[in-house]
Amino acid sequence: MHASVASLASLGPEQREKFIRLLTPQEAEALTYCWRAWARPKQVAPTGEWSTWLVCSGRGWGKSRTGAEWIRELVEADKRSSQLRIALVGRTAADVRDTMIEGESGLLAVSPPWNRPKYVPSKRLVLWRNGARATCYSAEEPNLLRGPQHHACWADEIAAWQYPETWDQIQFGLRLRHRNGRQPQAIVTTTPRPTPLVRNLIANPHTAVTVGSTRENEVNLAQSFVSQILARYQGTRLGRQELDAEILDDHPGALWKRDTIDRFRLRYVPRADGELHLACPLLSRIIVAVDPAVSSHGRTDDSEEHRAGGRRSNETGIIVVGLGAEDNHGYVLEDLSGRYTPSEWGNVVAEAYQRHEADAVVAEVNQGGDLVEANIRTVDGSINVIQVRATRGKHVRAEPVANLYEQGRIHHVGTHALLEDQMSSWDPSDPSEESPDRVDALVWGVTDLIVADGPPMPIRAPRAYVSRWGDRSRGY
Repeated sequence: MHASVASLASLGPEQREKFIRLLTPQEAEALTYCWRAWARPKQVAPTGEWSTWLVCSGRGWGKSRTGAEWIRELVEADKRSSQLRIALVGRTAADVRDTMIEGESGLLAVSPPWNRPKYVPSKRLVLWRNGARATCYSAEEPNLLRGPQHHACWADEIAAWQYPETWDQIQFGLRLRHRNGRQPQAIVTTTPRPTPLVRNLIANPHTAVTVGSTRENEVNLAQSFVSQILARYQGTRLGRQELDAEILDDHPGALWKRDTIDRFRLRYVPRADGELHLACPLLSRIIVAVDPAVSSHGRTDDSEEHRAGGRRSNETGIIVVGLGAEDNHGYVLEDLSGRYTPSEWGNVVAEAYQRHEADAVVAEVNQGGDLVEANIRTVDGSINVIQVRATRGKHVRAEPVANLYEQGRIHHVGTHALLEDQMSSWDPSDPSEESPDRVDALVWGVTDLIVADGPPMPIRAPRAYVSRWGDRSRGY
């Protein structure tokens, strides 16, 4: 079978179909799960010495399938791999479950019935019959990777991780040598963004880099996607990043530069006891800024892939920002923007307001008027709503906020990938640019905290930054 498989990938469609008809049902089923028979050359692990295989590809190229199949081959390569330990790390815990494990191209889907692993969500484990096991981790919790050691790792969508320090913890844990002498390795599958982490990986001599365009997998994509999304975005700046997997520099006309954002970003740092600690200062004021969408199609379309290929003007911008109690600096805590119905974004805003113990919701009412405030109060009548109305152009409103970034007075707590993409790509002088909803919400929030006339007026005593996952200011 192996000799036949080796030549199958080079056959044309008709010859391949003729070959498959000659197989027995058992052989045909085995061939179905033989990845190397169907994979494109770029989807097979490179030869040579490497510690990280970075797969930077466009939407629909097949990077998730590539990651899952690499893990499966690793597990099946050694029948005695009862001690094989693997780390599965995604942007969030939900992404690990929904994409890497249970997704259409995840570990469960690509595994044959005779060697399909068991997923134990309560223990964050994926278990194979030969004793190999994979542990699930969220990139939002780098401390969870302190201590555990692994033979291999699959890291997904690393360019969108909120805390790049998670990658450092993965590296410290990749220290188990395989029984056959193979060194520990990691595969990284991601849509490219010009983040420092991605650039550092590419520059590392121990990284094997594979770059793939969406069009390389056109035969397996829905015709509607090919005819609409590819045709619409091919050649555009967004298309070059999301479809052609180009790592683009900042737009020359953008008000914000990635280097500036990154220079003043808050990161995890080690405490005296060695634990990682996100050193966000006490905040004297916290607000949730909202830029409601003109139209909506519901949260069923609120996936990162849809946002990249859909109309950004239909997003509702929701940004949580805080004011430092001692330094009077602004801190961008969360980006909760997305495609929501009015009731959905109202619930998102109310939940963020309560979780952060916010002082106010600042909402733009140009499009919805009093209905915007009414929508928020329908969910929670106790919310303090401040209505703001745009009387000047977006460029004029955004410039003072961009100046604060240049002065080092605004800090992003972790990475907010989609917001930062929009900040570094929006050219306010280009009338064809779509509405930057995340940026709009950011500008309203920072303006209310710092730029607006008069000193900020704390409503409550200074408090620690509490995210949706717990008190990060205390390092868990």
